[in-house]
Amino acid sequence: MSSPAIIAELRETLRAIEGDGYRRRETLPFGIAQVDSRLADGGLRLDGLHEVAAGGADMSNDAAATLFMAGIAARAWGPILWVVRRRDLFAPGLYQAGLSPERVLYAEARDDAELLALMEEGLRHRGLGAVIGEVKRAGMAATRRLQLAAEGGRTIALLMRRHAREGADPLGAPSAALTRWRVAAAPSVPLRSGGMGRPRWSVSLVRQRSGEPFDTLLEACDDTGRLALPAALGDRSRAPGRASPRTAAA
Repeated sequence: MSSPAIIAELRETLRAIEGDGYRRRETLPFGIAQVDSRLADGGLRLDGLHEVAAGGADMSNDAAATLFMAGIAARAWGPILWVVRRRDLFAPGLYQAGLSPERVLYAEARDDAELLALMEEGLRHRGLGAVIGEVKRAGMAATRRLQLAAEGGRTIALLMRRHAREGADPLGAPSAALTRWRVAAAPSVPLRSGGMGRPRWSVSLVRQRSGEPFDTLLEACDDTGRLALPAALGDRSRAPGRASPRTAAA
């Protein structure tokens, strides 16, 4: 077995070779302990690609996934580049999720290949807080290029995987993304005064690098882009004898 001195010397050598590879990478936490504690990096790495898919091909699930990304972008720094294939984004809805219109730059791509190229260019620019795109198909090589373009910067990459055909899982194809999420609309709780309460989403982290998947129920983004744990789950996580925050969101 190697001595501690030899191990320490080896680590110093690796630091000299790899430069800043040992520095803690910047992350964007959700601000919810029951979620952030289960993410390998304590949040979403800013220098990485993160994928999102709707829980179904219907409009309600598609809107939930879109607003999930908008909320993340709203909490990032600086201007946002959103690359689309069709002009179906509803600006007032994005604003309600915290993403102000003056922060968003829109680009329209002819096909998935051009969309991915525009995203890569935006990530390499280093002057954007987030780059968002929506595709039906993106191969492993394309996602690896996006991940490499994001590394070393502070521009988070968000790629929405749309449903390409009935019954197919948008997250079924291999990807270099650091995290892969599935977001679906969930029933909200009626208010005592009448009417519907804050919208809720069923959020699943399908895959994360160096971490385990998990499922949770969250209240939709508010006008600052922040999600919330439903009141009942929040109270349960703090009650005596209950599970720790690490497991309460499962």
